[in-house]
Amino acid sequence: MLLNRPELDRIVSGEIDLVFRRWRRPNLRAGGRQRTVIGELSILAVDVVEAAEIDDDQARRAGYPDADALRVDLFRDWGHGRARTGHPDPDSPIYRVQVRYSGADPRIALRESLLDADGLAEMLQRLDGIEARATRPWAFEALELIRTWPERRAPDLAEIAGWETAPWKANVRRLKELGLTESLPVGYRLSPRVEQVVVALRGRA
Repeated sequence: MLLNRPELDRIVSGEIDLVFRRWRRPNLRAGGRQRTVIGELSILAVDVVEAAEIDDDQARRAGYPDADALRVDLFRDWGHGRARTGHPDPDSPIYRVQVRYSGADPRIALRESLLDADGLAEMLQRLDGIEARATRPWAFEALELIRTWPERRAPDLAEIAGWETAPWKANVRRLKELGLTESLPVGYRLSPRVEQVVVALRGRA
């Protein structure tokens, strides 16, 4: 679910706690979380509703002046330039999503924290496991490429590594979950903790 910065800021302030979208199928579930540029959102509920069920109170909780304005927005023809609608079909249902700001992205603190000896050994073990299970090992190569070319476009790094861009980016997201990389407006960079990993890998080599 894509949200623009004004929407996100109003969610953080508590002004918005409902989001309405028309999707062919939902891409969220109740109890889940969504990471955004301002931190994490908790997904409290995801329900299918009819347009006529949306009242003015719900519309205001979604940031609209009234229900009519929200319905106009939901059924406006945005063409293919607005990814947030997921290009719904004419009969795509309306989903009402209840959200709450749950705090900063925990990966920020994670990538700033250094590893002790046990943590470093565990991280190396996890990376070894990723490499061993992969049809084509990639994790150590990805770290080295990002170290060599920080802020380099993902398609460029993928081409250097001989990967398609989409799977390459998916791989790097796995490293980001471990607090090893940070996404930038263009490309990536390594986190402080990954320097320990790189040093350990070189010593092992």
